[in-house]
Amino acid sequence: MTPQKSTQTMKPATAAKKLGIYLPAAPEEFQQNDVTRDELNALLSAPPQWLADLRANGPHPRQEIARKLGVSVSGLTRAGVDDPFTTDEIKALLAAPPEWLVVERARQAGVMEDNARIKADRAAKAEAKERAERHARTNPNSIAPKPRKR
Repeated sequence: MTPQKSTQTMKPATAAKKLGIYLPAAPEEFQQNDVTRDELNALLSAPPQWLADLRANGPHPRQEIARKLGVSVSGLTRAGVDDPFTTDEIKALLAAPPEWLVVERARQAGVMEDNARIKADRAAKAEAKERAERHARTNPNSIAPKPRKR
């Protein structure tokens, strides 16, 4: 006889992170009780009104603020932004960006360009390696070029 499985639960902070909401803005009942996996899936598939309102209007957690502003969480920290923002506050910042936001967005764009370049370089190297291996398989009698001495 197999033992009955216990229900998996998570702390409210973990559930809030998975839902993409700011925990202190959630209802008291949500903040005080552990959430089961089934309850989380129910919240994700059919969000109640309070969850839909929080996601739409905020206040938002730092990760969501950073995403909406187009900066990193580290960028928010460098700028000294610690408070949760509502959607309207985020829209106001985007409409009239302060200097820190312009700088952080440029920094984030640079990071994204570097990541794309690195990814392309790795793909090109992998393709060249694959071509060389394919050539070696199809031409087993070919002589590999000798490395040049300098």
